Amino acid sequence: VSLRMLENGNYELGVHIADVSHYVREGSPLDQEALHRGTSVYMVDRVVPMLPEELSNNLCSLNAGEDKLTLSCIMEIDAQGNVAAQRVENTVIRSAHRLTYDGVNRLLEGGAEERRQYADIADTLVEMNKLAKILRKRRFERGSIDFNIDEPEIMLDRKGVPVEVTVRKRGEAEKLIEEFMLRANITVAEQYYFMELPFLYRIHEQPDADRMKELAIFLGNFGIHLKGFQNVHPHAIQEILEKVAGTTEETIVNTVTLRALKKARYATEPISHFGLAADQYCHFTSPIRRYPDLQVHRIIKALLDGRMDDGYQRHLEKILPEVAARASARERN
Repeated sequence: VSLRMLENGNYELGVHIADVSHYVREGSPLDQEALHRGTSVYMVDRVVPMLPEELSNNLCSLNAGEDKLTLSCIMEIDAQGNVAAQRVENTVIRSAHRLTYDGVNRLLEGGAEERRQYADIADTLVEMNKLAKILRKRRFERGSIDFNIDEPEIMLDRKGVPVEVTVRKRGEAEKLIEEFMLRANITVAEQYYFMELPFLYRIHEQPDADRMKELAIFLGNFGIHLKGFQNVHPHAIQEILEKVAGTTEETIVNTVTLRALKKARYATEPISHFGLAADQYCHFTSPIRRYPDLQVHRIIKALLDGRMDDGYQRHLEKILPEVAARASARERN
């Protein structure tokens, strides 16, 4: 990620993603295996990668001080969190630092050691955190839902035996990256939707009325009223989560409410994303570990490189339904 302040007072936010499609060519054995796997699989103590380690941990890893091929989503964002302008470009970046969430959290909390260690970018990180909070506020105003469900972190001994389970902490640094990735994914999806090109979207459909009725009955036991379950709005779900925040029933209400919603999936038609209250959404930010992101990169690069002719559009219209179905199935699996 990168940030600079523009003369008009707006932010210029850059989200720079490894250009995996440069190395994984469509139809190659490497590509066929990645499509077959669909996603990297994260176990307690290891990862089964979608792509070989030579790519995921070497060529496509944005190591500090090395020039790397990237696709960059560059957005001009005003003080209210509105995207005033955007572009997606073929880029080469040189990462200044490889940071950790823990280190950035300590810096944002005022850690003197981290301030010294990252003196060249400390002020930028503070500004990034300000922008992330603006984007987060804007997202919630739109009706985006934020489920507060604790994620476990399982500690193993040297023999691989679990010895401790703790709650994974989610600090300001984690939220910052989350907001920037969400904003980039929405921005890319909106841009390609308005171009009316074949594309791969991430969709989250409106919940079923029957499931919402069951949820309303369940919530009634806690004295909570669910508004308009026939055609529920994300705002109504978010209001419920805010009501139970910090209470003893928070976890059970969050979990049951999440399960009452439909599962997000990939599709070629731009149905909205209910949970994010976004009209268009896609996965652009993780092509190393998710095949749909790699497919989205290919579409973008075809346009940037002048290859988006009628023939290529017909090719996309033919393959994308199968890519969407397979990627959704592999994710569920």
